[in-house]
Amino acid sequence: MYTDLSLQERERIAIRVSNRSLLINAVLSLLKFFAGIVAHSGAMVSDAVHSVSDVFSTLIVILGVKISSREADERHQYGHERFESITGIVLSIILALTGLAIGYKGTTNIISGAYRHLPQPGILALVAAIVSIVVKEAMFWYTNIYAKKIKSTALRADAWHHRSDALSSVGSLIGIAGARMGWMVCDSAVSILICVLIMKAAIEIFVDAVKRLTDESLNAEEEEKMKAVILAQEGVLQLDLLQTRKFGARVYVDVEISADGNLKLFESHEIAQKVHDEIEHTFPEVKHCMVHVNPMEICQTQE
Repeated sequence: MYTDLSLQERERIAIRVSNRSLLINAVLSLLKFFAGIVAHSGAMVSDAVHSVSDVFSTLIVILGVKISSREADERHQYGHERFESITGIVLSIILALTGLAIGYKGTTNIISGAYRHLPQPGILALVAAIVSIVVKEAMFWYTNIYAKKIKSTALRADAWHHRSDALSSVGSLIGIAGARMGWMVCDSAVSILICVLIMKAAIEIFVDAVKRLTDESLNAEEEEKMKAVILAQEGVLQLDLLQTRKFGARVYVDVEISADGNLKLFESHEIAQKVHDEIEHTFPEVKHCMVHVNPMEICQTQE
């Protein structure tokens, strides 16, 4: 169920979460660079670069949320929510490229045998990897909770950027620990597994964002709930049509109902208004519900 939040409230939450992500990522990147250089760990330096990419992805999230939260205007009379889905696609591509880069590096190191010549990292790099895992996993859960709360594809993608960084740090931890024990291939082997996990998340985010751009309808269970609400309204004799389409994080609903053809126009309008109000009240994700009334001969209901 979507949370009933205005565009301004969604923007406020998303910006607050993103600003905290920016601050933490900036500090974490500096710490990783320092640890990587001092402890002679190429894996930790690469991990720091990954954290820097998270800073840029969060900036993209902020831009996407700000645009998608704008009220409707003359050129975009249905609003700007779809811009957030576009942001989700951009971030999923960045996430996929990050995963591929990690996998490519691990694969080439194994094939070329370069892992044998990597210097043994110091204990500081090991500590930095553990701190990064804890912090980035916490950031994933924090960001993902609010992404679900406001139904934000962009914020969800940013959450997975945090997790991809945590996974990258797991690879660094295993690689550093393995290297300190003489198993220099560990880092490269784990990188390939991390690549697969990141790519899976990127594909899921990309598919979800595309669906929201192509007018995908709600699932059958959600539409059945809407049908029940419509038919429960006084004066509705029959549900003739129910169509739904996703619009970014929101939903548009088109309904055709049948009512007594002998009713006055004002009375028919009141029935349609009840359906409209109840749908938008019961399902806060609905941005607008359009209701059309078809006349029905009252004798048909008595057969």
